[in-house]
Amino acid sequence: MTFTKNFRSPSAEEWFVFLPDFQDPLTGGAAGKAIIHYDLLGNKEVFVNTTVILDDPQLHRRERHHLVYAVGDELVNRLVGYAATLFSMHAGENSYDAKYN
Repeated sequence: MTFTKNFRSPSAEEWFVFLPDFQDPLTGGAAGKAIIHYDLLGNKEVFVNTTVILDDPQLHRRERHHLVYAVGDELVNRLVGYAATLFSMHAGENSYDAKYN
């Protein structure tokens, strides 16, 4: 898995997520994107909001749920780190929400 930053503002980042053998069917590009929204205002009790959208329909199939969950965990670990995170994965049947502390 690799990723590249596409956009950054004072309160958000958008990353393209590249996975071997998976891609966006419309563009042939990244399999998905991760959006990390920081609105901390100096308060350590506020969660970072992280949303991942996987566009490849192969990743929406139920038999790929282990891969989708592993991708979600790895993205949180690499892009968000140890910050408390409210996480939302959008991947068809494999969509889920989680809370990382």
